[in-house]
Amino acid sequence: MKISSKGEYALRALITLAKDEKELMQIKDIAQETLVPPQYLEQILLHLKSHGYVKSKRGVYGGYTLKESPDKIIIGKVIRDLEGPLAPMGCVSITSYEYCPLEDNGCLLKPLWALIRDVVADLLDHTTLKDLLEGNIYKN
Repeated sequence: MKISSKGEYALRALITLAKDEKELMQIKDIAQETLVPPQYLEQILLHLKSHGYVKSKRGVYGGYTLKESPDKIIIGKVIRDLEGPLAPMGCVSITSYEYCPLEDNGCLLKPLWALIRDVVADLLDHTTLKDLLEGNIYKN
């Protein structure tokens, strides 16, 4: 799993919107707070909208706001929706498995990659946007 700038910026935007979850925010204000170029941020917000995380209102007094409350937005789901599988290698991916010929001979790395996948997925799937706002990061 590698988080691209798109994933990082999407999480920044969601956090910014969650701080004032009932208020509409314009792209320029979100961009200023997240340090994301407005043109790129607009594309990211469209992705977030298509996945049901944000909603928008057009017009002079328009902007973006969260579609759901921060406690309903799970970081693992956001990352999967924007970045794809969490597995570090295709041979241990649950959703996008890729065959590796070394599996036939009992690859000794596969258990390590699976453990990394499980630990990362567990952490991200137990962390909501609200948790990030409150600094409550899940610890096993």
